[in-house]
Amino acid sequence: MGLIPVAIMLALFLLNTPIALGIAMAALSFFLMSSGLPISSFIQKMASSTESFPLLAVPFFIFAGTIMNHAGITRRLLGFADALVGHTIGGLAQANVMLSALMGGLSASANADAAMQAKMLGTEMVRRGYSPGFTAAVCTCSAVITPIIPPGIGLILYGFLANVSVGRLFIAGIVPGLLIMLALMLAVRLRAKSRKYKPTRVKMATGRELWKAFVESLGALSIIAFILIGIRQGIFTPTEAGAMTVVYASIIGFFWHRELKLSSFPLIITETVLATAVVMLIICAAGAFGFYMTWEQIPAKGAALLLGITENPLMLLLLINVLLLVIGMLIEGTAALILLTPILVPAITKLGIDPLQFGIVMVVNLTIGGVTPPVGTLMFTSCSVLGVSIGEYMREAWLFFVALLAVLLALVFFPSIVTFLPDMMMGK
Repeated sequence: MGLIPVAIMLALFLLNTPIALGIAMAALSFFLMSSGLPISSFIQKMASSTESFPLLAVPFFIFAGTIMNHAGITRRLLGFADALVGHTIGGLAQANVMLSALMGGLSASANADAAMQAKMLGTEMVRRGYSPGFTAAVCTCSAVITPIIPPGIGLILYGFLANVSVGRLFIAGIVPGLLIMLALMLAVRLRAKSRKYKPTRVKMATGRELWKAFVESLGALSIIAFILIGIRQGIFTPTEAGAMTVVYASIIGFFWHRELKLSSFPLIITETVLATAVVMLIICAAGAFGFYMTWEQIPAKGAALLLGITENPLMLLLLINVLLLVIGMLIEGTAALILLTPILVPAITKLGIDPLQFGIVMVVNLTIGGVTPPVGTLMFTSCSVLGVSIGEYMREAWLFFVALLAVLLALVFFPSIVTFLPDMMMGK
């Protein structure tokens, strides 16, 4: 049977079949063509792929992020970001990038962040004279930060699939996320200076103003500290952290900000269920597809093929990055992560590449795919909200692509950027 299901899956993707449906139909074709496997096994494999304690973190963190959006937390974080960078050239665009870094500890989803940034900040940027294409590029590319700074959903899925500590992945994502923020802020400054985009503040915020903005956003910022300290001290696992964050965010919303209402919970639960269903359906379909790959020994064959090209760890990592960049342009990031992790991790571990470093590199790489044509979901989200054509977006976004790729290369060539913080905080 070989690669027939893979060919079916790729053909369905080219026909714009929804990702989960395309993977599921390709997996079903394997069970239909296999004489020794009952069709019922297909359903069993789909269902059994959800029987994982770590995966509970996905709906919990989505639930927590939705609660935070309804609790006025995003608005307070924007005020803090504006106080920090609003006085710089292109101040509103700079605040946009910084808000993505602050939201990384809250929303856990790049798509959610891109939609929120485009609706809340993008329309205001256009109103203040920023070009629509530049605005869409900032909203889209800054969303790459969100899944890297904990608790990103991509990190949870990679940890589950690669058997890597999710807690270490969370901490490992902090420095790369901040590096992406700084690189994008530099790109914003270069472009804003040539366009003469003005600051949002006449002068730098005073110490009093900074302190006021910090205090107002303290409830939101304390959630990030709550997650990291709880995991670091062993108070709860990353999965339990998701549940605890739901409780903590609810307390902040009800009793601190006093903006969260019981009447909002039907809508909050609906948004959570819909967002979770999209991710979990892909996981179910990929579970059945993963059984096919294991049965046909595709991961082992794929690892042997990569090792046959080169046994130099750095060259292999660069080769994989090129592969991931191409795949990320063609397949939605979550689906690509689920499908490729079982194939690539055996190859990199045989050459001594740290799976922790590779996990961050892989998530960053595939998220970059979300900002590029032809199927970049982050790109389409921002452009559709702002009414920007893909051509206009691409003319403005190339400098941001350069900034993102520069950080990606730094993560490849300097593994300590990823590993030193988790080694320091949690030990090797």
